[in-house]
Amino acid sequence: DKPNWSWDVQVSEDGQYRILSVGEGTDDSNRLYIKFVNDISFTPVVAVLEATYIFLGSKGTDLWFFTNKNSPNGKIVKLKVNENKTFLWEDVIKEASFSISGFSLINNKFVIEYLVDSQSKVDFFNLNGDYLASLDLPNAGSISGFNGKMKDRHTYFSFTNYVTPSKIYKMDMETLDYQEYWSEVLPNFNSSDFNSELRFYDSKDGTKIPLHISYKKDTSLEADTPILLYGYGGFNISILPSFSKTYLAWMNQGGVVAVANLRGGSEYGDIWHEGGMLLNKQNVFDDFAYAAKYLHSSNIGSNKTTVILGRSNGGLLVGTTMLQNPDLFAVAIPQVGVMDMLRFSKFTIGWAWESDYGSVDNKEEFLNLLSYSPYHNIEEGTCYPPTLITTANRDDRVVPAHSFKFAARLQEFQGCNNPILLRVETRAGHGSGTPRSKRIEEIADIYGYALSVIKNRVN
Repeated sequence: DKPNWSWDVQVSEDGQYRILSVGEGTDDSNRLYIKFVNDISFTPVVAVLEATYIFLGSKGTDLWFFTNKNSPNGKIVKLKVNENKTFLWEDVIKEASFSISGFSLINNKFVIEYLVDSQSKVDFFNLNGDYLASLDLPNAGSISGFNGKMKDRHTYFSFTNYVTPSKIYKMDMETLDYQEYWSEVLPNFNSSDFNSELRFYDSKDGTKIPLHISYKKDTSLEADTPILLYGYGGFNISILPSFSKTYLAWMNQGGVVAVANLRGGSEYGDIWHEGGMLLNKQNVFDDFAYAAKYLHSSNIGSNKTTVILGRSNGGLLVGTTMLQNPDLFAVAIPQVGVMDMLRFSKFTIGWAWESDYGSVDNKEEFLNLLSYSPYHNIEEGTCYPPTLITTANRDDRVVPAHSFKFAARLQEFQGCNNPILLRVETRAGHGSGTPRSKRIEEIADIYGYALSVIKNRVN
């Protein structure tokens, strides 16, 4: 009788508890229930959607959870189960000044992964929440992994950044010593041949936005340098430094890859997410446009050489930002984008996105959606930059009608000779599971088109 609810059950290591999490849509909040081993039914612990609760592990009658209740950056709490099956909450690791992005409970130690300006910091704590040590790595980037159970002595974690292929390390959780276990080796590639730097720029309202800029060291940073500017900005999803062969291909062509950590993600916790959702969604488009303006003012690329690219919610980002700033970019590549913001909820899983976008049934949210919906904001006679819209004919996440309609109206209303192209992949969906051969063909089409446009504009 609740078709929009989603369910997840975990079992404590000792088998004494079943922990049931119940969510709704893409909202990160969840209800929480516990079933004792000899009981028939679940006992409600948190019966309303007030915050996120994620089970880490247990020992005896102590159960530990991550939560963001009254803590936008997250914290670790303990749920004490009393003899009469009542519960008592207690803070264990209090909220820090930067957000928690990952958490594990292994060998009687908490492994807490923080995000500091979109890069990983890992701290270790005992079961009382006392600080033990920090993970020390020679370079900044993204750290993930640390899977394991209370009884495990060893665990594994990975490290990567925009110019470092993935490395996996094995850690002794008793001594906290670690050693390299595996690394990805690419022929004819050396990380020392590339630069990756973190900068900050002011958005329209003065908010500082992180911007990762990566390029080959022999690349000249100037107004004619090709720029690939990527963003996402939504659904509490952080875009973290990660090595990409796709980005490498662009850098090997003498281009710069710029990734902006826009509001709408979780790089700085719930506050960062809320700053780019619902009625604040325009902040995301401003953040993206001002990334390009910052690069150009720094003599890194120009409106003749900057390509903007994004997928899904990022396709919406590219479409809207391009329409609002038609003279700022050389090429726009909206991929599998949400382009009709007045009808997105009518198809497949679209209803679940209302938690981030809003509902057309709410007047204030409807007017906000209408103000930036790509399909509804194309102005007849305006000269828009060359645009390559990509989708797949079997995309059941963001149905291809979004891209079809956007392409048709943009072609009809285009006010100059800049081409508006639509690329439709066959026998493919939203991206996951796409064969390598199709991905290579798509990248070749996108890069070939974008670089040819830049070459013609620069020359």
